[in-house]
Amino acid sequence: MVPPVAMIILQIILFTIVGLIDHGSAQEEAVGPLQLLAVNLSMGITGVLTVPLISRWAKVPWRTILSFPRAFDRRRLASYLLWALGATALANGSLALFAPGQTPWVGFGVTGTTAALLVVIMLTTPLAAVSEELMFRGAMMPAVASWVRPERIALALGAVVSSLAFAVTHLATDPWLFGYHVFLGLATAVMAIRSRGLEAPIGFHVANNTFTAALNTLLAGGGDFSVARTAGSGGPHLLIPAFFVLTLVLVVWRREGRAAELPMVRTRDAKTAR
Repeated sequence: MVPPVAMIILQIILFTIVGLIDHGSAQEEAVGPLQLLAVNLSMGITGVLTVPLISRWAKVPWRTILSFPRAFDRRRLASYLLWALGATALANGSLALFAPGQTPWVGFGVTGTTAALLVVIMLTTPLAAVSEELMFRGAMMPAVASWVRPERIALALGAVVSSLAFAVTHLATDPWLFGYHVFLGLATAVMAIRSRGLEAPIGFHVANNTFTAALNTLLAGGGDFSVARTAGSGGPHLLIPAFFVLTLVLVVWRREGRAAELPMVRTRDAKTAR
């Protein structure tokens, strides 16, 4: 639990600094360039620190956090990134078609704020997404799974605990939003377990966060874009993106073939991978 706690502490520190610098973006749901930079940097720094810390603590090569027992596959990553981009585009298009009132979009507009947000999104959002996967699916899930012996129970325990922690760190007070983040955590956990690596979860997370943030920025009317997390902001419309996430899970399941053992369930066994 140390990496997520460190991430939250960093967010508090960076948001305090942002508040002192930028008094004009105090709206709870508004996300401007500085706010987004603070969030992404807190995640990125924590993720970068997670890898060597876990590697040292577990006494395993750092590469086993990315995939085990096989090597990390960049072609796999590129392939799943493209699949996820398509799924994310379809999910946002479906929301616009079937639940237009539930989107944060107010209209297309490009201003200096828009440009600054897009730069921050393109430079830091992928890093933040990768860091979340390293923390929750690469480190926490196998660490929790190592607490118990039976493999199936270990897999389930690691997936559930890491998914709940993932949802908690997103600070959503709406039950629908909290449940959706738990679902996202479980979906990416299944991807990692099935594929024996983080290529699919990273591909999905990077594509989803980057594409959605860029789209919300372009359709924010030239201002800060909105991120709603309070009670009443969620609802049944979240089943639409959930459907496309589930579709992506099925794609990963089918492409990866036979079921595989979770990388690093028995963390210290990874010493043999050196």
